[in-house]
Amino acid sequence: MDQEFLIRKIEKYADQKGIPIMEKEGIEFLCEFIKLNKVKNILEIGSAIGYSAIKMALSSEDVTVTTIEKDKDRYIEAVKNIKKLKLDSRITLIFADALDFDIEEDFDLIFIDAAKSQYIKFFNKFSKNLKPKGFIVTDNINFHGLTYSDKTKMSKNLRQLITKLEKYINFLNDNKDFKTRFFEIGDGIAISRRRRKK
Repeated sequence: MDQEFLIRKIEKYADQKGIPIMEKEGIEFLCEFIKLNKVKNILEIGSAIGYSAIKMALSSEDVTVTTIEKDKDRYIEAVKNIKKLKLDSRITLIFADALDFDIEEDFDLIFIDAAKSQYIKFFNKFSKNLKPKGFIVTDNINFHGLTYSDKTKMSKNLRQLITKLEKYINFLNDNKDFKTRFFEIGDGIAISRRRRKK
């Protein structure tokens, strides 16, 4: 079976099961960014069913991805998908809670797409694994256009989630060590890079 067919099957499975995967426009933008910036090794926080790890690995033949997932069912599905696409030599899957897991390696790009309420913790924990000229990319910054919108009609859980996302955006904007650019692509993408020392 060809790659495109298998990828479409993963997209369909995610849609049927209500598993959030990166929007097409967003993943295309990210893969193009990886190519343009000659990114070679990537750390992904939040594998889900392996969709974005697969797409990132396929962006160039010399890209390797280490991806962490704490949900057992999604992890098992990701393992199957990565094997089907014969990418298990370039994608390393780790079954763990990213906040409890330490990694020694340094990466060209760190991709955060896990629990939105923990974005600041993920950023602070894994920025030490970023190479000096590397990038931290965060997805779902707009969260279906709900960030900075009227919260009065939202459920309590959604309101709390949006508030945490807004705190994360403020954290990025106020960060003295990193400069962040925001892109209105897919569900909103932030790309952070270390500021040059003056």
